[in-house]
Amino acid sequence: MRVSLIQLAADVDLDANIAQAERLAEQAILADRPDLVVLPETFTLIGGDAATRAAAAQTIPDGPAFRMLQALARRHGVTVHGGSFLEEGPQGRPYNTTVVLGPDGQTVATYRKIHLFDVTAPDGRAFRESDGISPGQDLATYRQGAFTVGCTICYDLRFPELFQLLARRGADVFMVPSAFTLQTGKDHWEVLLRARAIENGAYVVAPGQSGAHPASKRASWGHSMVVDPWGAVIAQASDGPGFVTARLDHARVVEARRMIPTHRHHRLVEPWGA
Repeated sequence: MRVSLIQLAADVDLDANIAQAERLAEQAILADRPDLVVLPETFTLIGGDAATRAAAAQTIPDGPAFRMLQALARRHGVTVHGGSFLEEGPQGRPYNTTVVLGPDGQTVATYRKIHLFDVTAPDGRAFRESDGISPGQDLATYRQGAFTVGCTICYDLRFPELFQLLARRGADVFMVPSAFTLQTGKDHWEVLLRARAIENGAYVVAPGQSGAHPASKRASWGHSMVVDPWGAVIAQASDGPGFVTARLDHARVVEARRMIPTHRHHRLVEPWGA
C-alpha cells in the first residue's frame, strides 16, 4: 500500500486552508499515485478567537471540508483520511473530527479526538483545547487493502493504552494526523511515534502541520513521517508545505510481531496496594 502524507501550515482563512490542502493532495496523487492520502490535524483552521472557531465548525456531510475531501476521493479513486477539522458539537462546543472517505466517496470511518491538549508548553504558553472542544468517546478502525487502520489525532499519541486498544481490534497501521507544537515536537515527536510503532509491531503514519501560524503566534514542528513496525523511520518530509510518500508492506508487520510478539503477552496488573 502506498500512502502520501500532506504537510501544510493552516491559519485563520478557512477557504484558503481548504484550497491549500486540496492543492497539495492533488500534487501528491498525480506525482506518486498513492492508495491512501492523509492530511494533518485541523487542516482547516489554526488560530482565531472563539467566534472564528465557532464559525469554522462544520456539519457532516454538508460542510466545505467534507465536500472537498469527498470530491477528492471520487475524482481520483483513492481513500482520503481527512486529518481533522472542527465539527459542530453539543452546546456550541465542536469536536476535533477525522473523516475517512473511500474511493467511491462514501464515509468509511469517523473519529472524534478523545484526548484534548491541555498543556503548558516549555515557553510557558498554556494550551487549553478542552475550553472550546468536546472530547470524543469512541474508537475507530477501518480496512485499507491488507491493513486495518486505527484512528488517533495528535495528543492521543501520548496515551499508549489507546494504541493497545486499537491493536486489539486488529489495527496494524496507526494514523496520527497532528499539529505538534514546535517546542514539544523537537524533543518528543519522533521518540513517541517510534515507541508506538515498536510497542505494537505496527506502522505509524503521522502527517503534521509545519511552520508558522501567524494569527495564533505559534508554530508547528512538522517533520511528517512514516515509521515501520520495527521502529525505523522510512519516510520524512522536509520543512514547510509539501508531501511525502511511503510504501507499507504487511509482511513487515507479520515479521515484527513474530519476532517480538507483545500482542500476545499483555497481562493485567493490579494497582499497587490493591
